[in-house]
Amino acid sequence: MSLLPPEFYRRSNPVQIARELLGKHVYSCLEGQLTGGRIVETEAYSHEGDDSMQLHLKRRGTHGQALHEPGGRAYLYQVYNRHTLFNISTNLASKPDTVLIRAIEPLVGLEIMAARRGHLAPDSPKLTTGPGLLAQALGITPALSGTNLQGPVLWLEDAGEIINEADILASPRVGLAYAGETAAALPWRFRLRGSKWTSPAR
Repeated sequence: MSLLPPEFYRRSNPVQIARELLGKHVYSCLEGQLTGGRIVETEAYSHEGDDSMQLHLKRRGTHGQALHEPGGRAYLYQVYNRHTLFNISTNLASKPDTVLIRAIEPLVGLEIMAARRGHLAPDSPKLTTGPGLLAQALGITPALSGTNLQGPVLWLEDAGEIINEADILASPRVGLAYAGETAAALPWRFRLRGSKWTSPAR
């Protein structure tokens, strides 16, 4: 497998990047514990034509700074004072876009992830299904926001897998009623058809 280079993230179309991240592998290595898996669900967010992005652009400080740097950094923040969401900054520093990693198929460090998730069974679909759950399984917290995705803490790799268009399910993103009908209806959520690790349809 090969490390995804910075150029992969710095392209101008977050929707294309979100689709192409399906089948890629993401890893964390924290305190010597390696965990990771295959990406099976993503969502794209754009600074143009997407009102839901405005909330992200208002974030300042350490967490929001990752959006204002060239693509290829972890953009991490917490919702409901509980769940960390693992986003990847994309595009240029002056044109901030992002991709949310919503679910992965766990492949590496299953026992570690299971312990982080409250000692679930390593083959439980609840292990990494949903953005907050996968971040917990990978040990990711907002303290890592801004981390360069070239390793050694967080990184993504290309396993050479080719995902056919027929195997990708596109649908509206989750929980965006606050952003208005136009943003809520954009079909920018992508899932691998038939994967038990994707979160349910909404």
